[in-house]
Amino acid sequence: MSNSSPETTSQVEQQIKYGERNIAEGKLITFPNPRVGRRYNIDICLPEFTCKCPFSGYPDFATIHITYIPDEKVVELKSLKLYINSYRDRYISHEESANQILDDFVAACDPLEVTVKADFAPRGNVHTIIEVRHLKST
Repeated sequence: MSNSSPETTSQVEQQIKYGERNIAEGKLITFPNPRVGRRYNIDICLPEFTCKCPFSGYPDFATIHITYIPDEKVVELKSLKLYINSYRDRYISHEESANQILDDFVAACDPLEVTVKADFAPRGNVHTIIEVRHLKST
């Protein structure tokens, strides 16, 4: 006799998976910059970005490149991965996704400089690259 729960397969399928929960709860987390005062670049490449076209509903795929010079905070990479994954079911344009990532990154890290480059895979013979920048006011 099995000690397993009497849940049916459909009940199990309806439960949110732990990965989906982590993504849904995901927010950008930071930690103190170990070298405040030293200017250095951090380059991050996220090659599995997905979102949905707000007009057609078709999936869009991109590689997101984030290059920044930290000030007092550095982004924690796992939180960044979960944050980026939160876009997968969002209906959002290429332009808005790049700008929203930049805004959220600046709000979390307050870097000296940051560039977000969203390099979208071609669809319908169109290749789009969106690049947005932020420079901290001094």
